[in-house]
Amino acid sequence: MGPYTIRTYRHSVSSSGYHTNFQIKVRETDLFIRADSDLSDLAFKSVFRHRGFLEAYIKMNPEFSSSFIPLAYDRFAPAIVQQMLNAGRSAGVGPMASVAGAISQKVGIDLLQHTKNVIIENGGDIFAAVEKEKKLHISVFAGYSPLSNKVSLKIKGSDTPVGVCTSSGTVGGSFSFGTADAITIISEDAALADAVATAACNVVKSKADIPKAIQIAQRTGGVKGVLAIKDDQMGVWGDIELE
Repeated sequence: MGPYTIRTYRHSVSSSGYHTNFQIKVRETDLFIRADSDLSDLAFKSVFRHRGFLEAYIKMNPEFSSSFIPLAYDRFAPAIVQQMLNAGRSAGVGPMASVAGAISQKVGIDLLQHTKNVIIENGGDIFAAVEKEKKLHISVFAGYSPLSNKVSLKIKGSDTPVGVCTSSGTVGGSFSFGTADAITIISEDAALADAVATAACNVVKSKADIPKAIQIAQRTGGVKGVLAIKDDQMGVWGDIELE
């Protein structure tokens, strides 16, 4: 386990007016949730249900969990699997590259039936839906980069629901072909944001590769913005506000 598996970044989302924080853990899934009230029981049931669909599908289709390349669309698959297949195909990566974003979004949508505001973080991947007058400030953790926690994304409540997903080749235990300190993608589809963050991170081996990561985000439909950090350099594109 790397030095950043302790989730200190869970305090990177600054917001106000949320009465409850709670954590849900089901095997590999580890969610930190902010909402208007304690929805722990409902969140646990939601995680368990969506994971159940996913695990059952993987049991019948083991390549789903191991492929590094996109897989064909399956119209008979559960909704979460279809979302992940679509995200992987759009980003050019295997479907499991989108799992954290997909689960965050599915659980978030379920909880929105019982709360006006919800923020779900799953391994650095965030799904947020808040009231229009609220604002979110998300600090970007980028490991040993001197820019780590020095840059924040500002997101208006009117721009949610939204997925804000970050991939890194130097932080945490997720596999990456690249060494970017942080690639953060913004999209209405959290699964897509997760998959594209992975794809963009894979191409960054040095600071000179930051434009390549930006290009991947630019050419992927549904991506609203990207922030890429490698060492002391940063690249930004799209509908994204920094502070």
